[in-house]
Amino acid sequence: MLRLKKTVQQPKGYLFTNGDLKRLIVPLIIEQILAVTVGMVDTMMVSSAGQAATSGVSLVDMINNLLINLFAAVATGGAVVASQYLGQKNTKKASETAGQLLVVTGIISVIMMITAIFCRQGLLHMLYGDLESAVMKNALIYLVISAISYPFLAIYNSCAALFRSMGNSKISMQVSIVMNVINIAGDAIFIFGFHMGVAGAAIASLISRVIACMVLVGRLKNPKLEIHLDSTVFKWNRQLIQSILKIGIPGGIENSVFQLGRVLVVSMITLFGTAQIAANAVANNLDALGVLPGQAMNLAMITVIGQCVGAGDYPQAEYYAKKMMKLTYIINTLTCLSVIFTMPLTLRLYGLPKETLVLAAILVLLHDGIGILLWPAAFTLTSVFRAANDVKFPMGVSVVSMIFFRLVMGYILAVHMGYGAIGVWLAMILDWIVRVIFFVNRYRSGKWKKYLRNAI
Repeated sequence: MLRLKKTVQQPKGYLFTNGDLKRLIVPLIIEQILAVTVGMVDTMMVSSAGQAATSGVSLVDMINNLLINLFAAVATGGAVVASQYLGQKNTKKASETAGQLLVVTGIISVIMMITAIFCRQGLLHMLYGDLESAVMKNALIYLVISAISYPFLAIYNSCAALFRSMGNSKISMQVSIVMNVINIAGDAIFIFGFHMGVAGAAIASLISRVIACMVLVGRLKNPKLEIHLDSTVFKWNRQLIQSILKIGIPGGIENSVFQLGRVLVVSMITLFGTAQIAANAVANNLDALGVLPGQAMNLAMITVIGQCVGAGDYPQAEYYAKKMMKLTYIINTLTCLSVIFTMPLTLRLYGLPKETLVLAAILVLLHDGIGILLWPAAFTLTSVFRAANDVKFPMGVSVVSMIFFRLVMGYILAVHMGYGAIGVWLAMILDWIVRVIFFVNRYRSGKWKKYLRNAI
């Protein structure tokens, strides 16, 4: 667990009470649980169509995550800038930031959509080589329909990030519930009712994302909100866009390289057959549940630390960083253990062969068992740096660690030594260890705080 050199006392006149943090964090955790649960439901329902369908969806989901994380990072950049303006009590600039954020993420997501659709076959061949024909067919169908939803998902994520900047994560949680109910109902109708397989799963996701996007944009037009949209905020503002991209681009590079690394290591797993691809897909579904608190705290950190930075209250930035990291470790431990102990039940929900499920169980044990100690410091701590404008250091460490430890060591362990999927996941743990060493030292040294003076 993260340890500091000295105890940081609660500063006077604090910006967030325990009640404020609870109202921010609890909906975020629920929202993250819903997001992962829908992914699990998609995989479970699609698994009824066979291993080729499951494998095709899992391979495309890796590409989707690669592309989606690019504009999700830009949304984070906008959320940081908006939070800092709110810390300054400058709601006009915060609203202008919102408009610029939607413009930028909209443009990026449309480019991603067009690229994915027109380069779909080459993209799959480049990343995964010669796949089995059945797997390739399912992957192509799922990729095209998924890509159409990118702009809607980008705008939805940006709006949700803006609500979080205001400390209001309840609205995005409510919309997430609606989106996930629509998605699950759509899965049931299209997959089991119309027997559409992977196409049905993708169409259900598309419909749910379109509706969620429209609802959040409509809610953000409320002029009573600290951050709201109107016709004036969409006017091109070069300075604001530069502020957003200054934080968003390094995060985008970091996230994209991370997701690309995941795609490449999965391409190693494809060498070992459909069973290992399917086991990897199931394990990714289950282990994600264990680290949900960290994912939620990443988002909460941006709001809390960002507003402290905007207010120029640096002792509070440090105080809340420590407090929220401790909370992340506590909840992360409970959820990881819950995933591990419930595996005998959850694995039965997947209609896959026993040997595939046994391998999936081993991978989940590796991820969530060791993730109790390492995951928060390896991933959640970086949100403290980003909210304080220290974006280049975590990007550099993440990229280098991904290349040398997750990719190179993954190849050695998985392909050269023949450990397959298990070798890839062992290399992932090495990557975590390296990140923890550098990020904890960065925090303890206090170097991240020198970027606070460069805030907007």
